[in-house]
Amino acid sequence: MITFIIIAITVLVSITSMENDALKNKLMFNAYMIHKRKEWYRFFSSGLIHADFMHLAFNMFSLYMFGKGVETIYGFEDVFGAKGPLFFILLYVGGLALSSLYSYEKNKNNIYYNALGASGAVSSVVFAFIILNPTSKLGLLFLPVQIPAYLFGVIFLAVEYYLGKRGQSNIGHDAHFWGAIYGIAFTLILKPSLFTMFLDQILGR
Repeated sequence: MITFIIIAITVLVSITSMENDALKNKLMFNAYMIHKRKEWYRFFSSGLIHADFMHLAFNMFSLYMFGKGVETIYGFEDVFGAKGPLFFILLYVGGLALSSLYSYEKNKNNIYYNALGASGAVSSVVFAFIILNPTSKLGLLFLPVQIPAYLFGVIFLAVEYYLGKRGQSNIGHDAHFWGAIYGIAFTLILKPSLFTMFLDQILGR
């Protein structure tokens, strides 16, 4: 249910901002504005807007595919039980902010650096899913081959780290990488025993 609420709010705000540049500029992640004007809300509001319909559709489809599973498993009695919905919200909202900290530090004196989109938070959810379901099969839309989720995760992290270091595109690779790290850390810090379950599934024990 929470997943659908997040998607609905994000779609509504994103579509509205696509037709309203003033609103988009107000909500966009700008490290300089955060640093100089203390507009801390931008860490969160930037996840509610997207560059175009393709950007929005890709993020919300990914959230739909993985968010439902994570939200459900978080609510299992032997995972987080009644606190599951709260922790799922913290996973997503925390992913929005924590995935942008690196970019904030790197660009807080650069007034021209802007970013938008929920990719960091979505990466947090995807990697929480991988921790909970490491042997499920994952792949990319344009690649028919599917591999175990934990291998997909390793490849994803390596690629995003490399591309982030190159810094030659407008895609937020740093946000993808740190959002993924947050999703892993958040889930395991809340319940360290999940790491043992993660290993047991990979090793078939």
